[in-house]
Amino acid sequence: MRNTIGLSALCICFLLACTQPPSDTQNTDDSFEKYGQEFKGKIAQSYEDSQEWWPEKKRPPKNSPNVIIFLLDDVGFAQVGSFGGLIETPNIDYLADNGLRFNNFHTTALCSPSRASLMAGRNPHKIGLGSHALTAMGFPGYNAIVPPSAKSVANYLQEEGYVNYALGKWDHTPLYEVSQIGPHHRWPSDEGFAHAYTFMAADVHQFIPVMWDDHHPEPYRKSEHLDKDLADRAIQWITGHKSLDDELPFMMLWASGSMHSPHHAIDDYIAKYKGKFDMGWDKAREMILANQKALGIVPENTNLSARIKEIPAWETLSADEKKMYARQMEVFAAQMEHVDHQIGRVLKTLKRIGELDNTLIFVTADNGASGEGGLTGTFNETYVLNGMQTPFEANLRHYDNWGQWDSYPHYHAGWAMAGNTPFPYFKQSEHRGGQHDALVVHWPAGFKAQGEIRSQYHHITDIAPTIMDACNFELPKEYHGIEQQAFTGIPMNYCFDNPTAPNAKKQQYYEMFGNRAIWKDGWKAVTLHANRMPWDVNVVQPFEDDVWELYHVAEDFSESNNLADEYPEKLEELKKVFEQEAWDNNVYPMYDDMLARLNKVNYVLFGDKKEFTYYAPGAVRIAEKASAPVKGRSHNIETTLDLKGGEEGVIVACGGMTGGYTMYIKGGKVHYNYNFLDGEHHHLVSKPLPKGEVDIKFTFELDREKLKPGTIMPWPGTGALYINGEKQDEVYFPTTHISTYSLAETFDVGIDTGAQVDPDYQGNPFPYTGVIDRVTITLTD
Repeated sequence: MRNTIGLSALCICFLLACTQPPSDTQNTDDSFEKYGQEFKGKIAQSYEDSQEWWPEKKRPPKNSPNVIIFLLDDVGFAQVGSFGGLIETPNIDYLADNGLRFNNFHTTALCSPSRASLMAGRNPHKIGLGSHALTAMGFPGYNAIVPPSAKSVANYLQEEGYVNYALGKWDHTPLYEVSQIGPHHRWPSDEGFAHAYTFMAADVHQFIPVMWDDHHPEPYRKSEHLDKDLADRAIQWITGHKSLDDELPFMMLWASGSMHSPHHAIDDYIAKYKGKFDMGWDKAREMILANQKALGIVPENTNLSARIKEIPAWETLSADEKKMYARQMEVFAAQMEHVDHQIGRVLKTLKRIGELDNTLIFVTADNGASGEGGLTGTFNETYVLNGMQTPFEANLRHYDNWGQWDSYPHYHAGWAMAGNTPFPYFKQSEHRGGQHDALVVHWPAGFKAQGEIRSQYHHITDIAPTIMDACNFELPKEYHGIEQQAFTGIPMNYCFDNPTAPNAKKQQYYEMFGNRAIWKDGWKAVTLHANRMPWDVNVVQPFEDDVWELYHVAEDFSESNNLADEYPEKLEELKKVFEQEAWDNNVYPMYDDMLARLNKVNYVLFGDKKEFTYYAPGAVRIAEKASAPVKGRSHNIETTLDLKGGEEGVIVACGGMTGGYTMYIKGGKVHYNYNFLDGEHHHLVSKPLPKGEVDIKFTFELDREKLKPGTIMPWPGTGALYINGEKQDEVYFPTTHISTYSLAETFDVGIDTGAQVDPDYQGNPFPYTGVIDRVTITLTD
């Protein structure tokens, strides 16, 4: 044994000697140069004559701040307690009392664009996110592809040595890229985040969340509430990080999916708000405005904008309507207080480990309160996603379980109007109700001001340059060899300790689904395209027919006094400024056929492809938009199984409790279930299955004779189930989905992850107990 070791050592020494340079010493090493640092030691033939040297690890300057962005979802300007709201938010209010409130802060009016702009510090159309990633088009302003010339603030901080963490909602990645094969260029990992625990969609079931742990789909599980999970994970990451290196700063994006639909809340929190909103939205608006004036969060002369004509006066509602709509707001309020509590848990941890004072904290939202629940609210948001309104009677049936796991609710647009007090309109609108949000900034080590209000005009693109300024970093000219765009946002730091500083920002454009606005030097021109409300998905109208309004927002905080007729020259001047900004920022071409945009991705992805083969066990957690495009199309679903007897479970499923389809074996029979909205399930079942090799096929034939020209729904047809070529069952489907089953649920083979399609196996992912080779879906139209 000893001789073997000696021989091996001799061979290694011989090889090393053969690889030495002919000179006695060498002072450089390519292996170091490729990492940007030249070897500064000395290499000689002997160790005694050599000098060790280690490359320096890049670290931020000493005492650089941690950064946390608490990004709320669909929270209006008036839904935070310290901004006059009627919901208890003591932890956000604590940050406001010990930091700054910005009452003139703006977003893009929608989630995807705001979140992308927040990270990039550039205007949304400049980075391909002119609208939601789901409505992407093949133009630079709308393709949902953030260019490598516009990397995120997290990328830049990571280059300086920060370690960054992303939690919660991440929805500016196109859904067709949300899979194990990506590509992952638009995931948190490529935007500078070392770790991510996210749902890659516009919303998620809060009790049965479909989550990604970095690039890995998390297995099916139930949760007490996802917001608690996000706080748990944040606390683990923060304490672990500081245990390993207490001087190394971090950046964290903590992005709750609450208060976007579904409004899911803990029962105890819901009970707390029982009866608290019986006064209705009209009285609530008056109460909120009085609070805002008392707090100084709005000017004393602020008028309440007129109630939107589509929203009924509370006093005109029936007793059942008042009861139902009050319940909707109780659940929303409960969810928001629960979010605030989770934020408080993270703050308590920062304080416990001595990191609170030197953590730069932002609390804001991605847009104003959402009116997408429409004029009755909805127990199932898929109604709105398919351009439909929910019947009031259907909502009333869900009064008792509103906000619980077996609902997917959204409140009446009247409550969104109240949540945006004193402004008009909602999310998606470029009036202030859609894009004027609360912002709280807390950083005791960075500024002295406490409990003060700042009224300088700012935009969500300003947060990234503010972080860079606070960390004393310059925007790099290049990132990994690619020249970087200049920020369009500006740092807000100039006014942290200077309440009277004049606006550093001079103008800002806005565009969302054809809604447009331009702010310049205290004046704002704005138009609501086609007068479309957010619950009207598909209103198409020439853009030149839109009517522009004019507001002097420096004097008219709530956009209550339209001055278009009084100052037509000013309006035309601002419209010309918008036109120039639109061309400079890739706003054109605008296209307002939303359903066409939502569905066009199928053709972009698949072209004329007709056959889709999915292999088990790996074909799971495929985004609905990336699965075979069967909606409104004739198609077959087929598999061959070798049955031993007793097998059961899901063969294939797409969607979830809000809508979708599933094929499964239970009780020795094959079942096919199509879930359409209001608990309407089209169910087919086979005869008892034989043993051995069995071919199972479902077919759907579109009934083209019943299609109504020019309408988007219904899409009727006949479904049939076959075993070994013999028809087992047949059902006529009077309606089928055209747009989407869900925003978060997925396509799976061998299991139904997330919230299940069929209530027959609800609460159980129902994995198949046998062996599945493949499932083939064929488009037959």
